[in-house]
Amino acid sequence: MKTNYVCGNCGNVTSKWYGKCPECGAWNTMEEQAVAPEPVSSSSKVKRAPLRNTQTVERSKALKINEITFQNDIRFLTGLGEFDRVLGGGLVEGSVVLISGEPGIGKSTLLLQICQHVGKNAKLLYVTGEESISQIKLRATRVGVDTSNLMVLSETAVNKIIPEINTNQPDVVIIDSIQTMYDENFPSSPGTITQVKQTTMQLITKAKEDRVSILIVGHVNKDGAIAGPKVLEHMVDAVLYFEGDKQHAYRIIRAVKNRYGSTNEIGMFEMSDEGLTEIEKPSERILQQRPKDVPGSCAAAVMEGSRPMVTEIQALASNTTFPSPRRMASGFDYNRLSLLLAVLEKRLGLRFSTQDVYLNIAGGLRIDEPACDAAAAMALLSSYKDIPVPEDLIVMGEIGLAGECRSISVLDQRLSNAARLGFKRAAIPYHNAERMKNSYGMEIIRLKSIFDLLRLLNASQQTKDQ
Repeated sequence: MKTNYVCGNCGNVTSKWYGKCPECGAWNTMEEQAVAPEPVSSSSKVKRAPLRNTQTVERSKALKINEITFQNDIRFLTGLGEFDRVLGGGLVEGSVVLISGEPGIGKSTLLLQICQHVGKNAKLLYVTGEESISQIKLRATRVGVDTSNLMVLSETAVNKIIPEINTNQPDVVIIDSIQTMYDENFPSSPGTITQVKQTTMQLITKAKEDRVSILIVGHVNKDGAIAGPKVLEHMVDAVLYFEGDKQHAYRIIRAVKNRYGSTNEIGMFEMSDEGLTEIEKPSERILQQRPKDVPGSCAAAVMEGSRPMVTEIQALASNTTFPSPRRMASGFDYNRLSLLLAVLEKRLGLRFSTQDVYLNIAGGLRIDEPACDAAAAMALLSSYKDIPVPEDLIVMGEIGLAGECRSISVLDQRLSNAARLGFKRAAIPYHNAERMKNSYGMEIIRLKSIFDLLRLLNASQQTKDQ
């Protein structure tokens, strides 16, 4: 039997093993795959290709763009507003959505709760390859799913799943999970690159032909990425990540690819004994537990898609007992933290090199935008100086290597949400303050550099002492 080596990152196939993929340059991604020999019929041995000048010219199937007609996308509302927001307004008919997350994070619970609402007006088929039918029934009873339009199938062979879809003709199909599915026409075991690609391709073909919406559950590897070939994410219409700490109740679903909506939206849920509960106002929930008059805590305004949110950035700086100080960041880019510490030490002369530094984003959020640099720097200064940040102050802005505070986007929505939550003062970049039209009843403090942050912190301490 012939053996090929397939790159798990780009899907490149080679006849020999490489430590570094010659196509995409990724290291240690080549996996061995056994290839069954293709049968060759006797007729194919003597068949010859016709000469070029004897070939008939077929009519082109390409159409002019102004001649193409289409129907508007039909969407299913899932009954979970946060999930519909991430999808861009609901589940599109004929789309294929890949949902990934760590084991036990609540993916199956989320999908079963969706079945309860969608099952009122549509037929569903839940295909489980990891659990028995009785286990699915037990979980469905716990979360209150009792719709008669939900059918459950325990099967892992895609060659048997497709006929079941043809027979029952469901509107929505759930595959849990794609790593357990296999195609009988290929000799490799389930979960390999070949099986994942082939089974997904058959499901996508079925979805497009019969306009069936398919939700696929995908496992994640030790690095947190979706297990299997990277091309799997390019094949589907939407890729959603279900994030959260299993030790905490909050769960976040995030879109990293969506052909029918924004790729920056998030939805927040809270896990309970009865399933997942939507958090429609996450800012209020996060700020409820914010400590008062404690150094190292600063409010920040972030944008998650079209939604403005206010979260809490917590910092702790303490004298180190190690030759090399520790740096830890949760929910914040570690490299960005190192950059901010270097700027604060170089421009302000603060000895963070003798401090262990820990930075945390409350509520389990993950912040990637630079607009939270100023708030993170303020929290670090507050912890270093042991001076609390005023509770009614919110800070926003990007910090450059020279210590300057750069302008940010979508300022009006950030200020409006902060004012609604009761903040009285906002420290914003100087250039934003010059162009703003509405302060929303808040006192605006202009920031030119990190020196203004330090002066603001010292002034609040002086006012408190008086």
